[in-house]
Amino acid sequence: MPVWVYKARTVGGESQAGEMSAASEADVVGQLRRRRLVVISVKEKPKELKFSIGGRVKTKDLVLFTRQFATMINAGLPLVQSLDILAAQQPNKRAAEKIKAVLSDVESGSTLADAMGRHKDFFSDIYVNMVAAGETGGILDVILLRLAEYLEAAARLKRKVRGAMFYPVTVLSFAALAIAALLIFVIPTFAGFFTSSGVPLPLPTRIVMGLSDFLLAYWWAVAAVLAGVGWMIRAYRKTPGGRLTTDRLLLRIPILGDVLRKAAIARFSRTLGTLVQSGVPILDGLEITARTAGNRVVEDAVMKSRASIAGGETIAEPLKRSSVFPPMVVQMINVGEQTGGLDDMLGKIADFYDDEVEAAVGALTSIIEPVMIVFLGGIVGAMVVAMYLPIFDIIKTVE
Repeated sequence: MPVWVYKARTVGGESQAGEMSAASEADVVGQLRRRRLVVISVKEKPKELKFSIGGRVKTKDLVLFTRQFATMINAGLPLVQSLDILAAQQPNKRAAEKIKAVLSDVESGSTLADAMGRHKDFFSDIYVNMVAAGETGGILDVILLRLAEYLEAAARLKRKVRGAMFYPVTVLSFAALAIAALLIFVIPTFAGFFTSSGVPLPLPTRIVMGLSDFLLAYWWAVAAVLAGVGWMIRAYRKTPGGRLTTDRLLLRIPILGDVLRKAAIARFSRTLGTLVQSGVPILDGLEITARTAGNRVVEDAVMKSRASIAGGETIAEPLKRSSVFPPMVVQMINVGEQTGGLDDMLGKIADFYDDEVEAAVGALTSIIEPVMIVFLGGIVGAMVVAMYLPIFDIIKTVE
């Protein structure tokens, strides 16, 4: 999600500036106005280079930092000293630079949450808000441990979803390469022999030879079209309407859509449950959860729930109307709201759907393997048969 740099002023005329993650400039303006700020300017922050000397910061670097930080705070070490030690022993140079920057801001008088909030490429909104809640409640060590557990669970879920999407793409790519290799290197050898024989060629053979000739002559055009289509899809997804349409289509894909839906529910439940348990206000928690949903359909449903709560209603009803969340999830959230145990109920939902995602990924893999084998075998087999048909005619001619 893009990061926006804004300038605004309060009703009293005091100037404010900062950064905010949002889908569009209009979302930033809306959030600022809800804070009763007068917007002066909003600009998208240029993306930072990913190839710094220390390399990019990985989730495991952040988890390691968080666990060590929690241990030091729990042992009674001062905040500044803890940050100084962590920066010195951090193996990732880029992460060390971020920690040093936070340390410098804290020494200048900023709160830890405010200092981390200036580095959104390392500390997410979830991280910053939970740290703020931990500072306010005096339980920073507890919150940091909870954060580490959340980050590890989120990373596991992300790996599962990536595996579910990566596997079919990889298999299809290898199938396309195998077919292209046959058309470019194998078929032309047969084509020269058949042409010199003078025997009339069957329709399947002419089709395969035509495809081979086309690919040999216009491979650059095929590559350009594929690259152009990929670029247009990416550009379309960057628009609000395009992202909503493609995310809705992804959820409707058989089997894969089920994996993505369950992953989105698990991510929503774990994120919101962790925030609520840590003392983050429910409205702020829903806004953060919506921005990290990973799917525009789910994001819209969560934002409608936020508006519902702001109007004095419940979370469950808008989620039910969205048709994204299963009745069981809606009912459990409703019970959690009524009993005051929403965070506990969301944790149970997240654990359940984590297991469901793992089972769904396994099912997807087991189904795709035979389908891909049959598909690739059918294509290659049809091409082989097409190239062998003229051989029988040639044999008859010789006889």
